[in-house]
Amino acid sequence: MSSRSSLGALALACSLITSLAMPRSAEAAAAQCLVPGTWARADGAGPQPIEGGTLLAAMAQRAVVLLGEQHDDMDHHRWQLQTLAALHAQRPHMVIGFEMFPRRVQPVLDRWVAGELTEAEFLAQSEWGKVWSMPAELYLPLFHFARLNRIPMLALNVDAKLTRAIADQGWAGVPEAEREGVGQAAAALPAYEDFLFEIHGQHAAARGKPTAAAARSEAGFRNFVDSQLAWDRAMAEALLAGRQRHAGADGQLPLAVAIMGNGHVRFGHGVAHQLRALGEEGIGQLMPVGADTGCAELGAGLADAVFAVPVARMSAPPPPRLGVALEEHANGVRIAEITRGSLAERSGLKTDDIVTEAAGAPVKRPLHLVAAVRGQPAGTWLPLKIRRGDQALEVVVRFPPER
Repeated sequence: MSSRSSLGALALACSLITSLAMPRSAEAAAAQCLVPGTWARADGAGPQPIEGGTLLAAMAQRAVVLLGEQHDDMDHHRWQLQTLAALHAQRPHMVIGFEMFPRRVQPVLDRWVAGELTEAEFLAQSEWGKVWSMPAELYLPLFHFARLNRIPMLALNVDAKLTRAIADQGWAGVPEAEREGVGQAAAALPAYEDFLFEIHGQHAAARGKPTAAAARSEAGFRNFVDSQLAWDRAMAEALLAGRQRHAGADGQLPLAVAIMGNGHVRFGHGVAHQLRALGEEGIGQLMPVGADTGCAELGAGLADAVFAVPVARMSAPPPPRLGVALEEHANGVRIAEITRGSLAERSGLKTDDIVTEAAGAPVKRPLHLVAAVRGQPAGTWLPLKIRRGDQALEVVVRFPPER
């Protein structure tokens, strides 16, 4: 796999592995077994109702509790805030880890929790628009909860350039001095590798390549697995290090609650597997799922418990998407990958185009282009200025009307 393909696979995986990635069959949809607004155990043959207070009291006694999410679902973040508050009420000695931040911005998180930064200063100094491609509004209630209660925030992630380097060269191909102190990850569980192979195949299909051509032995897939394992390992190490760093005067370690994508939580294959390899067994795993999720989709061991998020019956249509994977570039934002049949492809955009402006406003980070696209009303046009090699071009993206 080329550098470009590796980067695109990693970028696509960032969005794909946050969801359950389980097919919805008509039979599964019909066999719904969750009650909106309630908890259910998901560690047996089928989901069983459980009283929330009893569950969270038990979770508060664990060393680490992982709270999953689909990054762009506001209700998932509301659930996280609700769960954080319940856990904090029972065990105030707590730290909160965030997948969204690389370790290098830890001092900024410390100053935010100490009340030394305004919200705008915090987002600017933590480089939110660079390190995470989701609107800050989704996460601000969580950040304010930590600040309000003076709960230490942990930056769990590594710099994106490290995960990209591993996706391109494999773990062994990255010099130890450039690994940000991350240790060798425990080997992937077979089921996790199966899951990652499926994600890798979806990426290949999106790029118009037949999945049958892919092989688990190919360097591209092996490097992709290495990048995911290093990602999980980095967060596991940061959680345990954060617990030690914030031990009480009596030596008691705090409860570490982690905010991260579902793909790192589901079935204990990701961060939990790496935590166990590091010797930590006191792990809780909780996930939000749609209340319309079918029983067949809630496999044994998915999590310790799931919370049934009510389905919004009057929800707005999903925001428009170009269908691209983006990277930062010195002159704007580079299009690393384009999904076949996407709005980007239909508009004439090409891989390696550098987007410099959107609707007359400069595009310096991926978040700028994402915001311009998501804010575009149906049936309107969005002019983009791009660089294609030595050419300066203008491409007009025509958004389809509402149906």
